[in-house]
Amino acid sequence: MHLATLALFFTSVANVMAATNEPCIGSGGRAGVCITTSACSSAGGVTISGACPADPANVKCCTKATCANGSAGNCRWQSDCGGTSASGLCPGPAQMKCCSSAATGFGGYSAPSFPAVGACKAVAVNGAKALVAAWPGRVRQIYCTRDCSCPGTSDHCCGKAIDFMCSDGGGVPTMSGRQLAEWAMNNRAKLNLKYVIWGQRIWNPSVDGVKSWPSWRSMKDRGDVTQNHWDHVHVSFK
Repeated sequence: MHLATLALFFTSVANVMAATNEPCIGSGGRAGVCITTSACSSAGGVTISGACPADPANVKCCTKATCANGSAGNCRWQSDCGGTSASGLCPGPAQMKCCSSAATGFGGYSAPSFPAVGACKAVAVNGAKALVAAWPGRVRQIYCTRDCSCPGTSDHCCGKAIDFMCSDGGGVPTMSGRQLAEWAMNNRAKLNLKYVIWGQRIWNPSVDGVKSWPSWRSMKDRGDVTQNHWDHVHVSFK
C-alpha cells in the first residue's frame, strides 16, 4: 500500500461545501465527517465551523484524533487507512473507522485498464495514462464513455472525459483525490485540460487562477458520495 505521512496531504483546513455524512477537513487538518454537533460530541469527537457550509447550522466537520485501535489509533475513512480498521469507535457513518496507523494508505491498487482509442478519444486516453503514470497505484479503475449521444449533458458522452476511481469502491469516500486533482490543474497544458472536479469543487483554466483545492469553486450537493465526487476525480479534456 502506498504510504505517506499524514501531514503531506492534510496541510490545511478546507472550507468545503460538504453534505451530511460526507467528508470534510477538520481540526488539525484531519479527515473528518459532516455530522450534527451532538452526534460528534457523543462519539468523543470535536467540531470546527465553516467546513460544512452547505449543511444546517448544527452540522459541522467532526474529527476524532485518537481512538482505541493501537497506539496510533485515529479516525479516518477506511479507504485511506494504511493499517487495520476497527468499527464502532468513530463518529459518522460505517466507513469512518479507527485506523491503527498514523501513515496514510492512499492507493495500493493494481494498474487500471485503459480504454481503446475510438469512442474514448485520444486526448482522454493519453490524459488518463499520464495521470496514472504520475500517481502509480493510486487509481483503481478508469471510466470514459457513457451510454449517451454526443454532445449530451456530459463530456463522457463524447468520449472526452475520464473518471479516475481512487477509493476502495464506488460510493466509498476517500480524501486521496485532492492530490490527483491538483496535479491535473498543474499539468493543464500537457493534458489539454477543460476542467477538473473533485470533492464538490471544480477548477476550469478558462475562468480560474491556479490555486489549492480548498480555494476552488464550490458545487451544489448532488446527494451522494459519487455524484459529489468523493470517490473519484473527474477530468474533462478539450
